[in-house]
Amino acid sequence: MRFLNRLVVGFFLALPCSARAVAQDSMATSASVVSVETVAAASQVAPGADVPIALVLTIQPSWHIWTNDRVLPDAIARFDGAVLTSVRVSQATPSFRTGGDPAIQWPDYHTITADVGDGPKEYAVFEGRVIIFVPLSIAADAPAGHHRLPFTLEFQACTATNCVAPATVEASVEIEVRAGASAAPAPALFSTFKPEMFASVHDGASGGSTAFGSKPVEFDVFGFCFAIDPRGGGFLLLLAVAALGGLTLNFTPCVLPVIPLKIMGLARAAGNRRRCLALGIALSLGVICFWVALGSAVALISGFTSSSQLFHYPLFTASVGIIIAVMAFGMCGFFAIQLPQSVAGIDFRHDTLAGSVGFGVMTAVLSTPCTAPLMGAAAAWASTQAPWIVLLVFGAIGAGMALPYLVLSAFPQLVSHVPKSGPASDVVKQTMGLLLLAAAAYFIGAGLSGWMVSPPDPPSDTYWWFVSLLGVAAGLWLASRTLAITRRVKFRAIFCSLGIAIAVVSGSIGVRLTDHGAIDWIPYTPERLADARAEHEGVLIDFTAQWCLNCKTLEKTVLESAAVLSQLNVGGIRAIKVDLTGNNEPGRALLKSYNRLTIPLVVILDRNGDVLFQSDAYTPSQIVTALEQARASALR
Repeated sequence: MRFLNRLVVGFFLALPCSARAVAQDSMATSASVVSVETVAAASQVAPGADVPIALVLTIQPSWHIWTNDRVLPDAIARFDGAVLTSVRVSQATPSFRTGGDPAIQWPDYHTITADVGDGPKEYAVFEGRVIIFVPLSIAADAPAGHHRLPFTLEFQACTATNCVAPATVEASVEIEVRAGASAAPAPALFSTFKPEMFASVHDGASGGSTAFGSKPVEFDVFGFCFAIDPRGGGFLLLLAVAALGGLTLNFTPCVLPVIPLKIMGLARAAGNRRRCLALGIALSLGVICFWVALGSAVALISGFTSSSQLFHYPLFTASVGIIIAVMAFGMCGFFAIQLPQSVAGIDFRHDTLAGSVGFGVMTAVLSTPCTAPLMGAAAAWASTQAPWIVLLVFGAIGAGMALPYLVLSAFPQLVSHVPKSGPASDVVKQTMGLLLLAAAAYFIGAGLSGWMVSPPDPPSDTYWWFVSLLGVAAGLWLASRTLAITRRVKFRAIFCSLGIAIAVVSGSIGVRLTDHGAIDWIPYTPERLADARAEHEGVLIDFTAQWCLNCKTLEKTVLESAAVLSQLNVGGIRAIKVDLTGNNEPGRALLKSYNRLTIPLVVILDRNGDVLFQSDAYTPSQIVTALEQARASALR
């Protein structure tokens, strides 16, 4: 995935070059034109001492690589698709502190003039022999012996006319920790190293380790902004926030349809407290195991960065829909399917321990297209940390999501009055089953839409009518069956009203989500974004996908609100939509360039391409304020 993302950028930059230049560089890769060497200022270090590490990159003549992510003068341009040079410690431990990116001493850059689609401009690059210094502090209680400290470097090599695929290179340095080791003179290579760079490392030492780095994790939830320093006790607070984000996943439209089914399953066991608790624990384990598995994938699989990345593959999205459809039919008893004997011995019911674990996994899978407030920022930060940190944060998300089911099972009196059997129970199950079928139609339709789309063309949204019709059927079924099975006025009033409300909301979903709205969206391509910047216009970028319900909700309720539309219709702002439904590799590269892994996301740029506003949970007033600033910059 990472290779394909970067290859698109290389292809785009290669457009202006001649066929001869392409042929000449076709066999080159970033790793083949850049060699990496690691050197420690001292091979033997005493516990509690400091030692700088030099990462030496030797770039072949006529080639260069992009700089690191740094503040550049206004005269230096930035290319949105550039793969910036980055360095991180692959496996941070409490015994070795590096301070993260803020402590790295980067070399000076050179400038080149290039045309990447919006005219000749100056860009910052590294050339020739590049030395990157990483200050390393050894903990006072570091165990004696030889230690290998691994580094991961990412960069992309280019010539004046062509870029090749980026590279992710693993390098390591050997350090011997030995009590009483004397400080030997550092090689001449370290003559330009600044010892004050160790200050960033020592600032984070109070927590025992700066494996987290020194940069706070920032959150913005509908205008409520705060930051958490993950060092020391702040990490526990960050885990609590991640768990709260997981808890709110239960209230997203992705998960809501299955909650009544699970409550009814627990209600059937409410008379046996031990059995009810066992089912709740099994369900919770299924949820947590799924999120820990996702964390393992993020930590260990190169290029895998977020749960929503699974839905970039149409086959996965459609397969989830098929599984949900089978689950809906099976749980609601619409049909009795005769299975082969080899399969019939497996109990898929969610009122068994194995079935509850499976139901928990499926509940967690359903949540992955939706990103809850708080969760996105925590997961994005964790994906850049050591594997054990990734697992803890993703495990906290899973624990938060599983908490309501565990509470209900621990206190069965909370569900003891839910119908366990009989006509009322059947009606509820059948209604929820129809809603699950609507969810299945949504996943299958989104998968097929992603399969057939050719970015930047927008994907088809016809399948929303099938989702809408199944939702209408669920509401009408609930209302009609309520009239048939009870004569009590109170129950008729409540459930008939609820059924009609479900039918009306479902019908409106079909109308709203197939309406392209009042915003004249421009499908994203790097050229179109570059054109907007060349015209010195402000830009609103909306990252979305057909499988992202949160994206659709925010688009219809916030971006298409009267206040925001009044700003977009004045002029001076281009509205660009990055739809990640299909194989939109340039779109995913752009998403990552804004240090985000999940959607929804809205980014608003001024005339210079600088970010004025960026958020995954925003209000109309925030968007309006940022658009006013963007327009003001465009008029200057």
